[in-house]
Amino acid sequence: MIRAGVIGASGLVGGELIRLLTQHPGMKLTFLGGNSSVGMHPGDLHPGLRLNPHLSVQHVTADTADQLDVAFLATPGPVSAELAALLADRIPAVIDLSGAFRIRNRQLHDRWYPNVQRRADLVDRFVYGVPELVGEQMNDAALITLPGCYATAITLGLAPLILGMGLQVSRVLVDAKGGSSGSGLRLRTTGLHPLRSGAITPYAPTGHRHAAEVTDFLQRTRPGSIGSLSMSAYGVATVRGLLVSLYVWADRTVGRQELERAYLRFYRGHPFVRPRRHTETRIPMPDPQAVLGSNFCDVTALVDEDGGHIVVLAALDNLVKGAAGQAVQAANRRFDLPEETGLTMQPVMPA
Repeated sequence: MIRAGVIGASGLVGGELIRLLTQHPGMKLTFLGGNSSVGMHPGDLHPGLRLNPHLSVQHVTADTADQLDVAFLATPGPVSAELAALLADRIPAVIDLSGAFRIRNRQLHDRWYPNVQRRADLVDRFVYGVPELVGEQMNDAALITLPGCYATAITLGLAPLILGMGLQVSRVLVDAKGGSSGSGLRLRTTGLHPLRSGAITPYAPTGHRHAAEVTDFLQRTRPGSIGSLSMSAYGVATVRGLLVSLYVWADRTVGRQELERAYLRFYRGHPFVRPRRHTETRIPMPDPQAVLGSNFCDVTALVDEDGGHIVVLAALDNLVKGAAGQAVQAANRRFDLPEETGLTMQPVMPA
């Protein structure tokens, strides 16, 4: 049995990790880490969980490594950087869900994460990416850093075009809309119900750090394959789920059938990415509500003949495929378990 620990247990992603790990047939939750919540039980922090009361949140020390085979860091970037330095080489695997190690390029990292001071020798050791795209690199990896929720959807949406079809993409415009859980549990005026309810909030209309990490990853994976990628992000009046709309200008014209076949071919054998036709169900696809509570990402690719570009839509649950579920999926790869182990739950709809 793989011994797993969740550090940052009081947050939304920490709670989702606890929920998934307590149902995982190959992993046992042996440690909860935190700071302000030390001494509290999972049920105290997350009302939906009622677990063994003997498991409570503890401070993380070097001795914590003795209890773990894998540590999930659901902590802010500066904290993750410190914990990675503490736990690296002391346990078989550290999986970080923060932005501390997502961007390798130092100047780009310092621009988007100026408060995250990380140990230089650890940066290149972290494997970055979604399991569908870099799965083999996660096998036996000691350090894994996962993309942000938007970055996961964007990368899964672009990968068949850039990595599968080999297109040269000159420009990508990203319109991203996500629910309030993407902001965590921090109390801010913009998150208050009278202001958030019913709103479409342009909180990052001219740039987002998830766009920077996608560009960094694609340029490292296939240098010169993408020109500019710009992103606008909006908060919408839902709790879970996100939808990204990608407007892609490529170096050649692509037909509808060729595009659909490329996505089906690229994600064949990857059960958590579901290529879909826009009109295949009663409601237009993809729609975030059709993936809530699951580890699925639904992707649709269309040709805009009038505009001369490709439109790709990708939807996922930001707390599952965009965070905790993807972390468990990566751990499955790392410890040579079937990728879908503990993640076969179907979406909850309506939600």
